[in-house]
Amino acid sequence: MAETTGGGPGDGAAEVLDRPLPDGVRRRVVQIVSDGFGSLTVGELPAQLRQYARFAPNRRAKFAGNAMAAALETDPLFRQRIGEKLRETQPELTGALDSGSPPPAADPLDVAAAAYVLRPPGWVKLVTAAGEEAQRADAERVDEENRAELERLRAELARAREHTKAETERLRTELESAKKEAESLHRKLRAALSDVKRGEAALRKAHGEIEAVRAEGHAQVSAAESETRRLKSRLGETEAALEAARRAAREGRSVEDMRVRLLLDTLLDATQGLRRELALPPVSVRPAETVDAVEPGRMTPKDIAARALSENDPQVLDQLLALPQAHLVVDGYNVTKTGYPQMPLEKQRLRLLGQLSQLAAQSGAEVTCVFDGAELAAPVLLAPPRGVRVLFSKPGVTADELIRQLVRAEPPGRPVIVASTDREVADGVARAGARPVASAMLLKRLSRG
Repeated sequence: MAETTGGGPGDGAAEVLDRPLPDGVRRRVVQIVSDGFGSLTVGELPAQLRQYARFAPNRRAKFAGNAMAAALETDPLFRQRIGEKLRETQPELTGALDSGSPPPAADPLDVAAAAYVLRPPGWVKLVTAAGEEAQRADAERVDEENRAELERLRAELARAREHTKAETERLRTELESAKKEAESLHRKLRAALSDVKRGEAALRKAHGEIEAVRAEGHAQVSAAESETRRLKSRLGETEAALEAARRAAREGRSVEDMRVRLLLDTLLDATQGLRRELALPPVSVRPAETVDAVEPGRMTPKDIAARALSENDPQVLDQLLALPQAHLVVDGYNVTKTGYPQMPLEKQRLRLLGQLSQLAAQSGAEVTCVFDGAELAAPVLLAPPRGVRVLFSKPGVTADELIRQLVRAEPPGRPVIVASTDREVADGVARAGARPVASAMLLKRLSRG
């Protein structure tokens, strides 16, 4: 797109705003810059704004508002580019400003913001007028709110007075009722005192009756204890007779057991003699060996999961890495953000690669660690540790896709283990013949040293 240089002294560029930009105008200016921001290349942006190039428009206006306003004020070329984008999106408003006659029905804040960006002759006057108009509107709004609040308070005061009057009448009525109720309670109290005296007399009579009943109860308890002692004596006699009967039964049964045991010994001796006479060899074939079945063959990564181990037991990973020519592929950031997400990314990478180097030396397996390189601003200066291959995905390619490419590159039958908690990655590599394991399992194995 062709660019033009700044205007001459007669086109408004020499005018200077002698007061701060009104808030309403400033918000519209930031929004105009944010809308035109996304269509500019990184090279067309000022240096201090390039870090916000990938932000969404709303986030850009929120976090880069001050920086965009400062760049628009100090960088004429950037202001000119934003002005060109504004002319493309609002040709009627910008054309009217260029002709010196803003649309009467247009929002004064929109007119002032466009004038601030385009800097036509008299732009300072438009910005100042918009600020004064916004202040007048705010003052009118505040005055209207104050009047409404005053009316509300007056209404509340009237309701409070009515409520107080009604409450006073209610309390007066309740006081009269309380006085009448107190007189009634005094009469009831006198009657209750009379009832208490009669009750005390009845209570003394009841105490006498209770003492008589208690004496009769003691006599009945003594009789019951005597009967209990007599029954216990008879129970002891019965238990002795029962034990004697059991002893007699055991003696009779022991004679029968002796006769059966003698018969069994005779049968065993006869059987052993017959075996020696016939010279029968020991049994060498078992019935289970005559059943036709498939014997177990060589173990595969899928067979490891069927062993009697928990799914998250790190011993499962040890068994997988012990397979011949095993290849461990690690989803780097997925593992580090599962184990220690609070650390910076650089320290996460160094910690994981150091632990993977120890694992590679212990197991002898091939180890490849994959990191997402989409957000890298510059190449990573990293010396891969011994025994670990370190790969970053290219721009436009995610780490998940790179892991699937590594799995597809392996020959069928080679044990490939992929460490990732991402369900999409795990399902994809499983379909390609690899064995997925959870990141938590790998972290448990690495923490073991």
